[in-house]
Amino acid sequence: MGKVYKRCAPIQLKTAFQRISKARIMTDKSCKTPRWRLLKAQLNNLLPADLIRQFQATEDGILIDVRTPEEFALGHIPKAINISYLADNFWDQMEQLSADKKIFVYCRTGRRSIRACTLMRNGGFDNELLFNLEGGYARWLEEIS
Repeated sequence: MGKVYKRCAPIQLKTAFQRISKARIMTDKSCKTPRWRLLKAQLNNLLPADLIRQFQATEDGILIDVRTPEEFALGHIPKAINISYLADNFWDQMEQLSADKKIFVYCRTGRRSIRACTLMRNGGFDNELLFNLEGGYARWLEEIS
């Protein structure tokens, strides 16, 4: 006599599959490089001193802080404008920027600015004119101020 299988409701199967998938993801170490590092490698990343040097040497460059307005109010790099990456109108504000100017982007530690630069690049901004501050405002505070 063959095996008798108990029929499960679709929701039970879905839940069981999610548990199995989650367990596999948590134990699968085949992809050791986090996605944000792969994205970062495609950008022009500058250390704080290099960013300041290039920004000051650029007549009409734009320095963008993509942190929240609350974070921006606590301190920011001089001459930076605040366009929050988490704002609903983030992309609308980015589209208002001139695509033919050098744009320097930073956040607190570099993760949001990597995402912002990636969105901008994918949205048509020239990657040669787009720069990310490596380590973000935290690193700038350590090295510059």
